[in-house]
Amino acid sequence: MTGRIFATLALGAALGIGVGAAHAQAPAKNDYAKPETWLCWPGKAGDACAIDLTATVVKADGSTSVETFKADPKAPIDCFYVYPTVSNDPGVVSDMTANAEELNVVKQQLARFGSKCRIYAPLYRQFTLTALRAMVSGTPIAGAADPAVRQVGYNDVVDAWNHYLATANKGRGVVLIGHSQGSGLLQRLIPAEIEGKPVQKQLVSALILGSNLGVEKGKDTGAFKSIPLCKSARQVGCAISYVTFRDTIPPPGNSRFGKVANPAMEAACVNPAALAGGVGELKAYLSNADNISNSAAATPEWVKGKPNPKTPFVTVPGLISGQCVSKDGFNYLEAKVNADPADPRTDVINGDVTGPGGVIAKDWGLHLIDANIAMGNLVEVVGEQAKAYAARK
Repeated sequence: MTGRIFATLALGAALGIGVGAAHAQAPAKNDYAKPETWLCWPGKAGDACAIDLTATVVKADGSTSVETFKADPKAPIDCFYVYPTVSNDPGVVSDMTANAEELNVVKQQLARFGSKCRIYAPLYRQFTLTALRAMVSGTPIAGAADPAVRQVGYNDVVDAWNHYLATANKGRGVVLIGHSQGSGLLQRLIPAEIEGKPVQKQLVSALILGSNLGVEKGKDTGAFKSIPLCKSARQVGCAISYVTFRDTIPPPGNSRFGKVANPAMEAACVNPAALAGGVGELKAYLSNADNISNSAAATPEWVKGKPNPKTPFVTVPGLISGQCVSKDGFNYLEAKVNADPADPRTDVINGDVTGPGGVIAKDWGLHLIDANIAMGNLVEVVGEQAKAYAARK
């Protein structure tokens, strides 16, 4: 898929069209007791999260070391993940077969949390990239505008969530993780199925990435009425949400990220590298091969004059910093590449959405790497929240 199409899926999520089925008559429910309906489930044969996450650490002087990864099968909490629109299946909605795009997205956005939590990631029948391409071209697929298109994917996620709670949770704390369309689904699930219910006591945190989570201006709640924004890694029952833009390319006036429609609210921005505010080092885990978007951008030469490492991920300590900023009506995580002429590492960080001819679509920011760019920080925060949750219990 191109970066432009991936951006379109974000538009679909923002407008509420990015989930569901092609027909008014609801399809049969999925049986989430079947292992094949899950991308990730602890102990499942072919668990998509049981993969190689080895990273090469590229230091400021150009030297490198290898960082291995090991999941913790005895992690004290769980993570429940809803992935963004990635399906290239034909038609309006995806099937329930895990293809390369679903497998790749959990590798990029999710599996690294396995060092801190047991991971559960359901497949669901989502609005496809195929349908989004057709919409962009002005020739929508029949049924794409049906009101039921908004509902079936969401229903799948609710069914998967309830199956997980009934069969696997066993009273454990849980972190909810989503990106883009997946975050949009979680913004529906949390008020309907969690807030005000007994299970809210088990919510460790909600990571609402690459999506506009509305909060009342000057406050930490809004769309989530009783789940405030996180201000400390020892705080539980809170939410982290942000959208990412480069410091050199702030959101233009037509951006759909970083603002909400309700004039009494604003888009939340919580910096995973500095929850209480200010600047922090973004501990990125960047793909050394295919990006989440299959972007046409070439993999950077990580160290000038040296062959690239062979590990699936690269991490570049100290190269990227971030802070939440409010500018021209937008709230967003501003990412800065700390270019240094004495540093032999690349200053090129892929993640921009691009259109024809490689032109950057400035209104989408670094949507493609919202999760990757702060993955190390997010994993660390979840680890600390798990300790705080255990202490509270």
